[in-house]
Amino acid sequence: MRIALSGASGLVGRWIVRAAQAAGHQVIPLSRPDWRLGQTPDLGGCEALVHAAFQHVPGRYRGGEGDDPQTFIAANLDGSLRLFQAARDSGVGRVIFLSSRAVHDGYPAGTRLSDDLSPIPTSLYGQLKAEAETALAQMATPDFRSASLRPTGVYGPGLPQKWAGLIADFLAGTTPPPAVATEVHGADLADALLRVLADPAMSGSYNVSDLVLDRHDLLAGVARLTGCKTPLPARAGPAPLRVPACDRLRALGWRPGGMALLHRDLPGILGAFTDDIAPRQG
Repeated sequence: MRIALSGASGLVGRWIVRAAQAAGHQVIPLSRPDWRLGQTPDLGGCEALVHAAFQHVPGRYRGGEGDDPQTFIAANLDGSLRLFQAARDSGVGRVIFLSSRAVHDGYPAGTRLSDDLSPIPTSLYGQLKAEAETALAQMATPDFRSASLRPTGVYGPGLPQKWAGLIADFLAGTTPPPAVATEVHGADLADALLRVLADPAMSGSYNVSDLVLDRHDLLAGVARLTGCKTPLPARAGPAPLRVPACDRLRALGWRPGGMALLHRDLPGILGAFTDDIAPRQG
């Protein structure tokens, strides 16, 4: 399949490129300097579009508008809609939009986030993702299949590294406060996307989440690999999380790697910003 991919050079995009090429697909990157959000690309000959690009203040998604919400909206909502329209006009048959679990931030703690749960965003970021999802779904026809993936926090080796600041501070002697969050490995997200793309009945929204990861457990692994003696944070209390259920992906055979994958790739994650672990791996 010939797949146009926006955001191919980003953290998530690189995982998608790697997985798609390994599966035998041809990936056509939509990236600077030839294209940026808001422009209409040439999608002739492409059978699918995966839209993973997002313009934001570096290091921030929620709050990624900084002090310029209008530019944020113009790039990320108007630009996305223009891209979806270009895909339909070019005869692209399948479009997947990388949305976010941020569309569900308004639900109470402890809510089980099902795939078909309606969005209740609390940030401009979540609002734009939800509006782009809705617009794309309304464009769908039997010849123009569409779907939105709602991933949670994405981790994995490589830069930019989402835990770089946390781990660097820990190695420097700072014990962070307790926390727990949902996470998914970039390789598992890419696998999920390809499964949805291959499904003849692809439609609607799909949650993408794997681990409920306590910061204590993550940093215990860091300490084991590095010999760091900084005290670990306490385990987070029993406060309930909003945990995404991934029933639709599991019905497609998706089986994420869980803690085993995190432990396997933690040396590579550390290696993205420190050389300290190389002689200590066992």
